[in-house]
Amino acid sequence: MRLDPVSLQMFVSVVETGTIAGAGEREHMAASAVSKRISELEAVLDTRLLERTNKGVAPTAAGIGLVNLARSALYRLDDIVVQMRDYAAGTRGLVRVVANISAITQFLPRELKSFLEAHPQVKVQLQENISVAIVKAVAENAADIGAFTAGPHGEDIETFPYHTDRLALIVPKAHPLARRRAVRFAEAIGFEFVGLHTGSAINAQLLKAAGDLGRPLRLRIQVTGFDALCHMVSTGLGIAILPESVALPFLKVFGIRAVRLDEPWAERELKLCVRSYQGLPVAARLLLDHLRGA
Repeated sequence: MRLDPVSLQMFVSVVETGTIAGAGEREHMAASAVSKRISELEAVLDTRLLERTNKGVAPTAAGIGLVNLARSALYRLDDIVVQMRDYAAGTRGLVRVVANISAITQFLPRELKSFLEAHPQVKVQLQENISVAIVKAVAENAADIGAFTAGPHGEDIETFPYHTDRLALIVPKAHPLARRRAVRFAEAIGFEFVGLHTGSAINAQLLKAAGDLGRPLRLRIQVTGFDALCHMVSTGLGIAILPESVALPFLKVFGIRAVRLDEPWAERELKLCVRSYQGLPVAARLLLDHLRGA
């Protein structure tokens, strides 16, 4: 026989009430059943826990030690129940989010901040990846929520609208296109480009647009972040394309200009994805609803 919380609770009640009958009344159990529980507990621990007298019962030295340990154990068990209820209610949990660099730099920081302020016991694990890998991670249950640039994919997932952004051409101040209000991609494709890492949604869009024009895309160098990309453009290594809102903070810092890209595909849609909305843990569903509302 192993220790069980019911027997420990019975023992604590016997000590606190001073009688077997009193413990039975408090715990809504027959006195004979309480007495049996205590006898079994003494047998398991191989020690006498109570001194029985005609006035009631009193704990032995071992019983005094056990009652303190039992109270601590019962409190921890109660805490487990409370915490599990928190998970069930969505006020506690871990949500795994994987997003592309556009979502991370433009939208997620302030939206996650407001969510975590409202749900301080929820932890969010955020990882950056390219859009193709994001939908795969969600489909394979390696992430709860994904934020990616809309595009064709073959994964069995549910998607929801998130945000839109607009791509702009980034050039050095002295570049021939720097004074233009807007340019077509055909006017820019003759120049060398600084690109993002292989597989990024922006690179994929540029390669497709170049293919539609029947022209090669001259990628001189590729980097892994928007700040590095702007730095490379400022040194004259090439021109680049990135979201307008991302470019704004870098314009003065790096002495570069953003020129409107006059192409239908420059307007992009970002989406959220999950394997199944109904199958999400409560905390993840709360975060998804928050991001959709934002």
